[in-house]
Amino acid sequence: MKGENKGFSHLDDSGKARMVDVSAKPRVRRAARAAGRIFLSPETVRRIRENLIEKGDVLAAARIAGIAGAKRTAELIPLCHNIAIDWVDVQFELEQDSIRITGTAVCTDRTGIEMEALTAVSVAALTIYDMCKAVDSGMSIGEIRLLEKSKEAPGDRDA
Repeated sequence: MKGENKGFSHLDDSGKARMVDVSAKPRVRRAARAAGRIFLSPETVRRIRENLIEKGDVLAAARIAGIAGAKRTAELIPLCHNIAIDWVDVQFELEQDSIRITGTAVCTDRTGIEMEALTAVSVAALTIYDMCKAVDSGMSIGEIRLLEKSKEAPGDRDA
């Protein structure tokens, strides 16, 4: 197995999981945007839109939960670095039978922030599910993916 793990940064030469050492990398501004979707009945979407779900404002709760989830990513994903997050945003687009969720996260650190953006979307979707499960047993969550990530070298923003 030695030498077979080329390209897998979270595996050592013997194939064991490890945390990547990023200590020598410079801190740079990094951003990531992720998206996902929760599928619900049209009636449930209507009730969310009109704030008629008994547990309260579904989208407000999901937004706060997504932000909180992003901030706890390193606790949930074992090999993820604990990074200082500068900003997280969670947005929703209500459709006839689904809600599209977009999460954006920004940091200035040595490693990327895509896991935090993905976690924000995932936790927001799970919160919507939790708040609506009493009225819609057919919900499903899917299409969670990274849309984009970027990093700026020091001085890029000054140009």
